[in-house]
Amino acid sequence: MFNTVAQAGRFVGRRTLGAASHVGRISYLTVELVRAVPEWRIWLPRAMDQAMGVGVGSMFIVMITAAFAGAVTSLQAGYQFDAQIPLYFAASMIVESLILELGPVLTAMVLAGRIGARYAAELGTMRVTEQIDALESLGRSPMSHLLLPRVLAGTLMLPVLVVFADFIGIIAGWLAAKSSLGITDAEFVYGARAFFRDWDLWYSMIKSFFFGLAITLVPCYVGYTTQKGAEGVGRATTVAVVSASVLILFLDAILAQLLLQ
Repeated sequence: MFNTVAQAGRFVGRRTLGAASHVGRISYLTVELVRAVPEWRIWLPRAMDQAMGVGVGSMFIVMITAAFAGAVTSLQAGYQFDAQIPLYFAASMIVESLILELGPVLTAMVLAGRIGARYAAELGTMRVTEQIDALESLGRSPMSHLLLPRVLAGTLMLPVLVVFADFIGIIAGWLAAKSSLGITDAEFVYGARAFFRDWDLWYSMIKSFFFGLAITLVPCYVGYTTQKGAEGVGRATTVAVVSASVLILFLDAILAQLLLQ
């Protein structure tokens, strides 16, 4: 019994120390990124290239995801609604669920797999092949050359992609609602405007900003600190995607509690 308790205590202690160590390292990395901001001549052109890759390269998968999310939401509304509920309530549910939740979260999840995995693999490969060490030996900062452009590109482009996803999802939900519910255009527009608040758009943008920071900063940190060769790169890619996805869900709950009260 005593040995079991001792082993459990050691396990919890190791996990706690490991988590504290990661928090300290990622905090130090964030400070170094802030210190690299004045070197804008270095990171600005690289950030523009990365932003094009994140934005344009992700539009198709974001469009597909948002379209299916809007259509499925409409079909489920058609299954659950009955004749006693006005049809414009379905339009309100479709629009609000897409703007407040489905658009930001699904887009962030998709990009966590696409962008987070890529950033972790790129930086991890550079680390294990000593390219980052060579850059530092030449007096160049990896923060301004490698990390800051990626973090800024993902953080700034995710709100743009979320707006695109919201638009596509609402259009797809509108078309699906017309076929599944028989709702008219006037009823859908009325329902979409009935419970809409300007703060909903701000809330969606704030969420997408923090989600963008999560799906770039965490994978960049994981890739930057990769060890143990090719095996370490594979492990870092998995850890980056899983950690970013869990952090997105955590931030979603925290921001809803803070901003929707």
